[in-house]
Amino acid sequence: MMRWFVLALALPAVALADSPPTAAPAPGGTPATLRAAIGDLQTAFGPRYPAAGEFLRRLDLIEKQIPPGTDSARAAFVRLQREALVANPLVSGAPIVFAERPQYAPDHHNTGTDFQPGEVSAQSFRTGAAIKTVDFGRGGRVQTLLAVPNGVARDLEVDYDGARIVFAMRHSVRDSCHIFEIRADGAGLRQLTRSSPDTDLDPAYLPNGDIVFASTRDIKYCGCNRHVQANLFVMNGDGSNIRQISRNNLFDSRPSVMPDGRILYDRWEYVDRAYGPSFGLWTVNPDGTQHALYYGNNAWSPGAIFDGRIIPGSSRCVAIFSSCHDRPWGAMVILDRQRGLDGVEPVVRSWPGDIRPYLRNSTDYRQGQDPGHPVVGQIDAFTSLPIKYEDPYPLSDPATGQGAGKYFLCSRMLGQGERMGIFLLDTFGNEILLHAAAPSAQPGGDALGCFDPMPLAPRPRAPVVPRQVDYAKSTGTFFVADVYRGTGMERVPRGAIKTLRVVEAPPKRNWTGPMWNMDTFQAPAMNYNCTSNKRILGDVPVEPDGSAHFEVPADKFLFFQALDSEGMMVQSMRSGTTIQPGEQVGCIGCHEDRLSGAAARADIPLAMRRGPSKLRPWYGPPREFNYLTEVQPVFDRHCVRCHDYGKPAGAKLNLAGDLGLVFNTSYLDLHRKSARRWFADPPHGPKLLIKAAHDGPPEVLPAYAWGSHRSRLVDVLRAGHQDVKLDRESFDRIVTWIDVNAPYYGSYYSVYRDNVYGRAPLDNLQMARLAELTSLPYKVPSEHVRLNHKKIEGNELCGSQVSFTRPELSPCLAKFADKTDPRYREALAIIQAGRERLARQPREDMLGPNSIPVVALDLERDGRYQMRSQSEAAARQAMLNGRKVFDK
Repeated sequence: MMRWFVLALALPAVALADSPPTAAPAPGGTPATLRAAIGDLQTAFGPRYPAAGEFLRRLDLIEKQIPPGTDSARAAFVRLQREALVANPLVSGAPIVFAERPQYAPDHHNTGTDFQPGEVSAQSFRTGAAIKTVDFGRGGRVQTLLAVPNGVARDLEVDYDGARIVFAMRHSVRDSCHIFEIRADGAGLRQLTRSSPDTDLDPAYLPNGDIVFASTRDIKYCGCNRHVQANLFVMNGDGSNIRQISRNNLFDSRPSVMPDGRILYDRWEYVDRAYGPSFGLWTVNPDGTQHALYYGNNAWSPGAIFDGRIIPGSSRCVAIFSSCHDRPWGAMVILDRQRGLDGVEPVVRSWPGDIRPYLRNSTDYRQGQDPGHPVVGQIDAFTSLPIKYEDPYPLSDPATGQGAGKYFLCSRMLGQGERMGIFLLDTFGNEILLHAAAPSAQPGGDALGCFDPMPLAPRPRAPVVPRQVDYAKSTGTFFVADVYRGTGMERVPRGAIKTLRVVEAPPKRNWTGPMWNMDTFQAPAMNYNCTSNKRILGDVPVEPDGSAHFEVPADKFLFFQALDSEGMMVQSMRSGTTIQPGEQVGCIGCHEDRLSGAAARADIPLAMRRGPSKLRPWYGPPREFNYLTEVQPVFDRHCVRCHDYGKPAGAKLNLAGDLGLVFNTSYLDLHRKSARRWFADPPHGPKLLIKAAHDGPPEVLPAYAWGSHRSRLVDVLRAGHQDVKLDRESFDRIVTWIDVNAPYYGSYYSVYRDNVYGRAPLDNLQMARLAELTSLPYKVPSEHVRLNHKKIEGNELCGSQVSFTRPELSPCLAKFADKTDPRYREALAIIQAGRERLARQPREDMLGPNSIPVVALDLERDGRYQMRSQSEAAARQAMLNGRKVFDK
């Protein structure tokens, strides 16, 4: 068999839906793959690809006359392959525009490419960039449109008429990224956004001339660390009337416009889910209405999905599968949505080769007690990929659609460290380098790569989606056809669901230095093993036929829970949704098959025969759920007389409200005597004390899989333990706490932001001395640990060893039999000093809904958020009045 070796660092594409090929193509292509591509181009383009016959003749000669495996054979084939594929009218018919810049510096997460001044990754910003074109119709001539020697140009997008380019640019390390526009000839540079220190990225032209982009203007941070996040915004083509169209509490970015006028974008968000496998591709109308999942990831790997672009004339898209903790690169895949919306079944093609080894997913959660998460490492499987891709662009003829789904531009590793070049890939198995930047002549300088390649040419303009938003309103309405329809709901008897609870997952707008860490970093500490807080907005009724129709406030990130007649959670969303002012949104059921339509009904659902229900508040106005003020009073009234320090029942379960280093006594004891994380226990097996989802697995969990129905504490209380009879509100408070995933803090504010775990009223010197005196398993974090987000040792055990409420009862002091021991007195004095500090400056768990920012940095961030809210209101009012307002 003849062997052909071309571009030794390339790997072949493989159709994942089929079994592995018995004889995979040689790297970069073979005579067979080239012959297939030439034949396809000849059929598709005819006279526009005039040399097809000559290419095939030369290919025949190479196969017949040159011995295979020789240097001359390889060289002849490489020359012919490049000549034949570059002659593709989709490649040579117009210049290709691209950004030349260094690869982004490594950061904690694939979303961390902003390097925004004043934020944790600012010092990693790399400079030196340009916007260039390469014209293969003119022999590969390269032209510089714009040079940015001390900053960066990135995220290019060509307008529909091919006459303009919109992009993000940062002039220097002191500047932030803003959105700019330039003409195709390099003239007419103009700045469209100006808000600082916010970062604006990923712009794309909309069919009506508006521009969608990602921005950190709505200041928020990732729950699992301290990195600033972005959402989607839309502005007029001249930069006026900037309004927010996504409200995810984490990250939305990389929008591209679909052939039907909607926006395809990638979303990273986790509500009661593990931080890693929580990426998906979503769609939204340009006015922010109708957010919907396009492709979701219910598996541990890949740990990220982004750079989605629809392949014209198909139900397929091209995207990147990547890792959680890596740069935004990985494997390039084609997804066929007709094969499904989750998992690997929709993956019909991949580059490089067979990526199935990177997509193996273990769900062995054991018994939820391992010190380290047993399977979370799978989120970074793609970091070991030998060749990585990014910025895929599907090529097609703008007039006829020929070539769609067969030929792609992308950025790809050159095999020289992190340098990236522009590559042409096809589905026949060819893969060639089109262009690479010259190596940096500067000693120690960052290697330049080529990114964001796309033709600088006209393309079909998508239709304009009619606007549905009504900025004169402040609410929208949801309609659920049947809550009993959907994955995992088949075990729920009809009639069991009586209400839906509407819960907000508020964004994290502040962070601290020291961190609490269980399965992920919390800065500051918020919960035992979950990063998010909750705000209950209220409940609405579910009709006997399973339908619901209700009004909610706009511009919130919401999720719903189905409750039974006792107010106990049966099923919960572990994702979020949002609604625009005046929007009406409908869904079929709970976790329904998103490719199915609603079954025809003989009658109108009961909920739609009336107006939308108003939210019924949960024991007062909406507020952030705070354990110490919402739940602990119930234990104080009914339980602590027995379940306290020094009492037999307290040794089994201590429900005292004493304030500890991070949490209070009862909260930690309930969690420590349950499980560190969710695991699949038998439906009829022994129950945990409390069954929380924590930062749970990516897969959809069935009804009754966690929450109050699976918690032994609730069973004991319902049975009347020791003749304790809870009133309805007290029972609701405990049940609701468990059902909203057993949180502790309601607020991300932290008055002790630079101290232990971001919450303790002891400084590091006091904590180090206390650990030395009492043998607590705690190490003061070094500067390296602080800056590199490493785990602070002793989280769980240390947190349960101190009582600031009754210092003399602190478990860490029990080792001292002699209360006159100087070491005991010194340790007690340190804890008493913490109590006195809490008395002078109460911690957020003590204040509950009355928490306010106190530290200067929290005040500054809150001020930025308030200014952004005012700008949003001004833009909306301007649109109502037919006026324009601009960035200041």
